[in-house]
Amino acid sequence: MSNRVDKETIVVKFGGSMLEDEKAITQAAGLVSDVVTKGIGIVVVVSAMKGVTDQLLGLSKKVNPEMDASLIDELISSGERTSARLMAGALSGHGIKSVLVDPDTPYWPIVTDNRHLDANPLIEASRMRAQERIMPLLKEGKVPVVCGFLGKTEDGKTTTLGRGGSDTTAVLLGNILDAKEVVLIKDVEGVYSSDPDKVRNPQFIESLNGEEAEMLAAGGAKFLHVKALRYQGWGIRIRVTSLDKLNAGTIIKGDLDSINLEIFPQGVSMITVVGLDQRKLESVSQLTKAVRADGGALLAMSLESTAAIFYVAGGKNVLDEVHNVLVGEAIGKAVSSFDGLSMITVKGTALETESGIIQRITQPLAREDINLYGIVTIRSSIRVFVSSNQAQKALDLLKEAMVVER
Repeated sequence: MSNRVDKETIVVKFGGSMLEDEKAITQAAGLVSDVVTKGIGIVVVVSAMKGVTDQLLGLSKKVNPEMDASLIDELISSGERTSARLMAGALSGHGIKSVLVDPDTPYWPIVTDNRHLDANPLIEASRMRAQERIMPLLKEGKVPVVCGFLGKTEDGKTTTLGRGGSDTTAVLLGNILDAKEVVLIKDVEGVYSSDPDKVRNPQFIESLNGEEAEMLAAGGAKFLHVKALRYQGWGIRIRVTSLDKLNAGTIIKGDLDSINLEIFPQGVSMITVVGLDQRKLESVSQLTKAVRADGGALLAMSLESTAAIFYVAGGKNVLDEVHNVLVGEAIGKAVSSFDGLSMITVKGTALETESGIIQRITQPLAREDINLYGIVTIRSSIRVFVSSNQAQKALDLLKEAMVVER
């Protein structure tokens, strides 16, 4: 029997800078009130007020540099607890029936492991509790005000989810409550082509797919903590926007599977260039152009100071084209081609955060004497190159290894 709320539901998270004073909190409460009057169910997630968590962490180190992590979690959880109470009070002032949801209330939904200061939510346990405890509140027309950043172990200890943990809370709740959308209210109107404080003329981005968002966030962009994307779930939409543009902002599509393995449909050639002149390494771009000029698709590249390897699909005379550039521009000594390879791609949300992931890929292949002709990693995408006649066996081994581990 489904526990879904009949009406549309969204999760809205307010960052700390959105709750820095009375005016900001009142404005945030007004936004929630507008949503409620439209007949939309809403779950509110709040961060600690700006600077509070850092202040408490700094104070804890001064008091006792060796303070127990579980005690620190209890200490810094007070920031979100305070914000939630202020928000609940502000909503009450707007005539909204709100319910405070923190780890000490009977409504708390988020269960985590025992890793203090950087705990990981247990999705299925959290889903069960959210359906049992938060869903009835939504059906009653109430607004749950949830402390972001916090969790609770199965034996009742308070945990915190690490940097950006309120983003994680909001995205997780959107997933386990089957929300239409998760809205992250920031102090900017969305995501830009680069940091507006560091580049000239940054361009607003209307949408990102899951892989693009994850790579940007993992690479240092501040619009969303990368850990949150691990809990997005297929089809859950994230909107990054500002307080006055609830229906605008940048959309992040929930299109990342937890784990996906596949063989690239075309055969692959490995083009190796040696003796590159270090003074002319910029000419590598000319080699890549040569690959494309012959109709080849550059799947991956590995570059060292005096050598480069290109993994190429398609093209009839790629070796000849690359050789012509190499000789004509005098940028290297020799080039060779090894054909008959296949590329296996391993993708997954936050794959790079899992310890020993490369060993989990290489060890089962080594046990079966499957030679690796290359392995290229880009965050949560790992590309493995093997002989085509061993590709299916390699794929089966990797599927088994990844399923067992995850």
